[in-house]
Amino acid sequence: MVDVIKLGIKRPVTRPLLPDPEPRPVKYTLISADDHLMEPPHTFEGRLPAKLQERAPRIVETEEGHQVWSIEGKPYFQVGFMCVAGRSREDQRMEPARFDEIRAGRWDADARIRDMDISGIWASVNFPSGVTGFGGHLFSQFQDQELGLACVRAWNDWLFEEWYSKHPERIVPLGITHLTDPVKGAEEIRRNARRGFKAVTMPEQPHNVGLPPVFDTAHWDPIIRACAETGTVLNLHVGSAGFAKMPPGAPMLELGATLFGPMALTSCAEWLWSGFPARYPELKIAMSEGGIGWAAMLMDRLDDIMSRSGYGAGWPDKKNSPSEVLKRNFWFCMIEDASTICTRHRIGVENILFESDYPHGDGTWPDTQKVIERVLGALPVEEIRMITHANAAKLYRHPLPAKIVP
Repeated sequence: MVDVIKLGIKRPVTRPLLPDPEPRPVKYTLISADDHLMEPPHTFEGRLPAKLQERAPRIVETEEGHQVWSIEGKPYFQVGFMCVAGRSREDQRMEPARFDEIRAGRWDADARIRDMDISGIWASVNFPSGVTGFGGHLFSQFQDQELGLACVRAWNDWLFEEWYSKHPERIVPLGITHLTDPVKGAEEIRRNARRGFKAVTMPEQPHNVGLPPVFDTAHWDPIIRACAETGTVLNLHVGSAGFAKMPPGAPMLELGATLFGPMALTSCAEWLWSGFPARYPELKIAMSEGGIGWAAMLMDRLDDIMSRSGYGAGWPDKKNSPSEVLKRNFWFCMIEDASTICTRHRIGVENILFESDYPHGDGTWPDTQKVIERVLGALPVEEIRMITHANAAKLYRHPLPAKIVP
């Protein structure tokens, strides 16, 4: 029986989903380094210790007709965060309120593979949804830390069992971890790495969600060391710690979405100057959904402050400059970036990943192949291969299909 609560928020009215589109011709082998899933109602069922199972997150109905997650007795609005794939353009500002208003590819792995086939995506890295706090921080901040850790482990077990194990060639497994206890967080990263997980996520600016800043190196070191030692890619998704600060009266959605690039630059610079990339040469950090246009500018600025001023005197690596470490330890993800793909050699073609952002408003589904053709089609074939699939396959140690195009 599903509990019913009063939320006090009017349910948005959405139109029915559009019919399934025809599969697009595949001209490019694609690995998307940034897509999104949504947890189904049964995610936590049977996956927590018996003494904690009744307190696991669960779906409740509202009097207004929403389906929302109830976590520690509090409703979290709502299940359909930014699920716009398969909906008309006129409907894309309306957040869907129920599972039946969302394409099943958001929460069902078999349906996701079908949607990937429609769009011509070979493999996909998927970020968690709102029930985790997007970047996975919500469970870590439970008042009952035992329950929080159990939810972290349950979420990872669900992903392993229902997504990765069913489709190991098509799903690149990305996990979450416990962030307020970094020793337990490191243990979870190592547990996941032993069973094939290739990545983990956390808020890109943890101080914005009540966690220690990245400059608290004593706190974060166990987690970063675990990533470095296991080859687990640290995927930092722009916006997972919230939108940029805005002045009163600003249009939140419009301005927030516009500022993704500057937000990515800021968080990337913070992680670079934290000293972790210099300390751990094998650490791999992917900046998700921030685009690439700012990356060359950041490299230029880093070189300027090291060569012309004393502003870079605190840089800890005496052998490698900040821009060299940026190229060594960071990868940059692009959806289109049509006007700044010309900066690819400054960034390093080997450091650029493609992302489709399914099923969000910035996403390319179902016409991903057309987007790639428009943005990358004129590049040398080897560079196209690197950006569309080869770089990601190497970074995530993921298999490619028997036939690769182009």
